[in-house]
Amino acid sequence: MAEATDKPQRIEIGFSGGQVIAVRLKPEAALALRGALDSGDGWHDIATEDGEVAIDLSEVVFVRGESGEHRVGFTSA
Repeated sequence: MAEATDKPQRIEIGFSGGQVIAVRLKPEAALALRGALDSGDGWHDIATEDGEVAIDLSEVVFVRGESGEHRVGFTSA
C-alpha cells in the first residue's frame, strides 16, 4: 500500500509571460523539478499524471505546491 507521501501533489508553475500551468506530480518528480530549477536554464521534462510536459526553465518565475490536505464540507466541533 502506498504511503501518503507517495501521493501526487498539485503543483502550479508560473512563467514570465503570466501563464500558469497546474500539474499533479509525484514527490520525486517535484524534487527533480526543484533541482533542475536550482541548477540553471534549459529544458526539463516533467512526468505528470496526464503525460510528459517539457518546460523552458529560463521562463519559470515561480513554483507553488499545495500546502496540505484540503477538505470540503462541514465537521463537528
